[in-house]
Amino acid sequence: MMQNIWSGKNRTLVVFAVAVIIAGIASFWTLNLLKGKASAQAKKVETVPVAVAVADLPWGTVVTKEMIKMAPYLRDSIPAGYFSDPAALAGRTVIYPVKANEPILASRMAPSDVKGGGVAAIVAPNKRAMAVKVDKVVGVSGFIHTGNRVDVLVTLAGQGKVDAPITKTVLENVLVLAAGVETDPSKKQEKAAPVDVITLEVSPEEGEKLALAATEGKLQLMLRNFADTEDVKTKGTTIPVLLSSYSGALPDTKASVGTKNITTRRSATKVAANYGGHTVEIVQGNNVDKLRFGKGE
Repeated sequence: MMQNIWSGKNRTLVVFAVAVIIAGIASFWTLNLLKGKASAQAKKVETVPVAVAVADLPWGTVVTKEMIKMAPYLRDSIPAGYFSDPAALAGRTVIYPVKANEPILASRMAPSDVKGGGVAAIVAPNKRAMAVKVDKVVGVSGFIHTGNRVDVLVTLAGQGKVDAPITKTVLENVLVLAAGVETDPSKKQEKAAPVDVITLEVSPEEGEKLALAATEGKLQLMLRNFADTEDVKTKGTTIPVLLSSYSGALPDTKASVGTKNITTRRSATKVAANYGGHTVEIVQGNNVDKLRFGKGE
C-alpha cells in the first residue's frame, strides 16, 4: 500500500519536474528571441549626431560654432557630405544657402582653403564676378535683388560701327551675385531698393561681351521669373523693325544694319511720281536724304 502511494507521489514529482524544466527551456528561448529582436531593432533605429544650422545661413556667410547645433539623424538616412564635428565647419564659407535646422553639407560649403566670405567665396568655379554700373532705369527701378536672374540688353548707336541704331540681347539668364553691397538673398524685399552697381556672375566669354557692351553702348537689364530658364534667340531690333510694329507690313529686309536702304529710296520715288512738286525725306538711321520731284515725275 505504502509502496503504491510513494509510487504515485514519485510519478507526480517527476511529471512536475519535467514540466518545470520544459517551462524553463521555453522561457530561456523566448527571452533570447526577444533580446535578439530588441537588439536588431536598436541597430535599425541607431542615430548619429549631424551638424545642422541654428538659423538661416545665406551664401557668403563665414560659419562660426554659434551657428551650428547637433541633431540626431537615423544612420540609414544621413545625407552624403554631412558633418559630425562642429570644429570642421568653423571658418568655412557658405556658397549655397542653408535653412534653419537643415544639415550643413560639404556640397554647400566653399573649399576649406577659402578664407573669408563675400562675393569671391560664392562665385561658381570657372565663373567670374563682374560689376555693372546701373541707374534707376537700368536696375529695373531697384527691384533687382541678390539671387535674381536677368537678361542683358545693349543699344548701339549708329556711329560708324553700325549704320543704324540697334538693340540686342547679348546675355541671358545671368545670376545676380550682389545688388550694391548686399550679398544676402534672404534680406531682399518687394519694395524697391535702388543701387548704383549690380554684380553679375558670368563666364570669361560673357565677361568680354559685357565689357564691350558697356563701353560701346547703353545697357539695360530685364528681370526674369525664377522658373523661366529658357534661352531665347533674337535678331535684335532696328529702327525700321521698330517702326513696322503693328503696321501689318514686314520691314524691308534690305534696311538692316550695315546696308544702304536702296529699296526704300526706289519705293519713295514710285510714290512721289503720283504727286507734283513735292520733296520727299528718306530717313536711314541718322542720315536724312531729300528727293525733289517736279510735276509729273
